[in-house]
Amino acid sequence: MIDHAHDLASVHEATERLLTAVAALDNAAGARPSRLPGWTVGHVLAHIARNADALGNVLAGRPMYVSAEARDAEIERDAPRPLDVQIDDLRASHAGFRARAAEPADWTRTVELRNGVTDSASRVPFRRWAEVELHHVDLGIGYELEDLPAEFTEREIDFLADRFDGHREVPSTALRSDGGRTWTTGGGAPGDPVAVEGSAADLLGWLAGRRDGSALAVKGGTLPALPPL
Repeated sequence: MIDHAHDLASVHEATERLLTAVAALDNAAGARPSRLPGWTVGHVLAHIARNADALGNVLAGRPMYVSAEARDAEIERDAPRPLDVQIDDLRASHAGFRARAAEPADWTRTVELRNGVTDSASRVPFRRWAEVELHHVDLGIGYELEDLPAEFTEREIDFLADRFDGHREVPSTALRSDGGRTWTTGGGAPGDPVAVEGSAADLLGWLAGRRDGSALAVKGGTLPALPPL
């Protein structure tokens, strides 16, 4: 069962970690390349802030973004800002999301995200947690997949394994972490089952498109090529 209150507390903790890390950067850091192709550190910070606004919109029953074009334009607009402005925006957008989430609401209701995707309102805080944690890693400032909270890593693997379950381009795949956790995914593409083993961080990195999977052990075939998220 999803505990949205627990996840909201985790979002706050993750955001505080992010703010502390970003505050230690010099002002030139915003223009440096991030780990996301074509995006600077400033682009990633702008996206994290605007995503908080967007998920607040979702909780309020409004469209997540006005349009894909408007989303992209806002990120481009905000990316070049000085670091202190980025930090203030991250803090303010986080406060806005928390305030929206604190309003009395039916957390079992269905909400709409981007591109017609729907989900339970109770899962929105975890989606925000994922945005903060994974994009903190994407900044390339010393926070790695291995530094993520173990609970988050396992739950995000749960989420992504479920997302690719039955996908027509992904063969049946059994995942196993070196901690003994197992997952299954794929199954929509022809081919023999594939077993993939490795650390939880490496499994998450592969599923989330943050690592190429070269550190994973593969049995029964080749490492499946995953479609974009």
